[in-house]
Amino acid sequence: MAIGLLLALAAGLSVAGAAYGVALYRSEAKLPADLAVALEVGATRTTAVGSAVDRLGMRYAPLVLRLMGEKRVARVRRRIDLAGNPGGLTVDRYAARRAVYGALGFGGALVMLMKGQLLLALVLVAFGLFWIEVGIWAAVRERRDAIERTLPDFLDVLAVVVSAGLSFRQALDRVAEKYEGPWADELRITLRQMDMGVSRRQAFEELRKRNDSEQVAQFVTALQQGEELGAPIVDTLIAIANDMRRTDAQNARRRAARAVPKATMVITTFMVPGTMVLLVAGFFIGSGTDFGSVTGD
Repeated sequence: MAIGLLLALAAGLSVAGAAYGVALYRSEAKLPADLAVALEVGATRTTAVGSAVDRLGMRYAPLVLRLMGEKRVARVRRRIDLAGNPGGLTVDRYAARRAVYGALGFGGALVMLMKGQLLLALVLVAFGLFWIEVGIWAAVRERRDAIERTLPDFLDVLAVVVSAGLSFRQALDRVAEKYEGPWADELRITLRQMDMGVSRRQAFEELRKRNDSEQVAQFVTALQQGEELGAPIVDTLIAIANDMRRTDAQNARRRAARAVPKATMVITTFMVPGTMVLLVAGFFIGSGTDFGSVTGD
């Protein structure tokens, strides 16, 4: 009886919350600047589900940001920049999604607890807390890998264009037009900063800060050192590309070395015992042994 009353109360609160949410959604609300921009381009930069989630949580984004505090908001902004603003993600859009996912996760967890499903409740709580974080983490890794795959070939092409007689600034602009992906986007941002009067050194420092990649940091450092020492830019670019390829080869060997013990553990733990079981079972089945006489049944 008590469980029935609790379920009825939960259902009533859910209906009331849904009605209140619809009323808020239909009412006029002033959006934060970057969330308004994100929603304007959301139809082309995010999925329909993501856009719907943003609109449901937009009213609560300022509250979530206040609860997070300035330091945590700064860390989130940094991680979003490292991820390359996937799907037009901004800090306000992040807060809106945290509000919606948190409500869904904790609300679903409460219902599961009432039904005695502790494991499902824990899964829903983890969803509410970490789902958007997992997406950002995956985007950071994917973007970093894409940049590191593109960078050596880009430097080779840039060296060829510079050696053809163009200045470094012109060559950078020309080659960036021919590339697509996160590295090309980063270069266009850097070029626009230089067009607005930012010094080349400062623009490339900002490029380093926006990317969590050792190769990008290596590129910026070598470029600045070559500029300070007066080294030919073509030689500097070729040397950087060769160093990056050597680093990639070393990392590939390290990953292969780490994979061997893992594969050996899987084989010895699962495959060898499983194979032995199949062999023994096949031997007994093929021998025609009467298991009833052996067991006395």
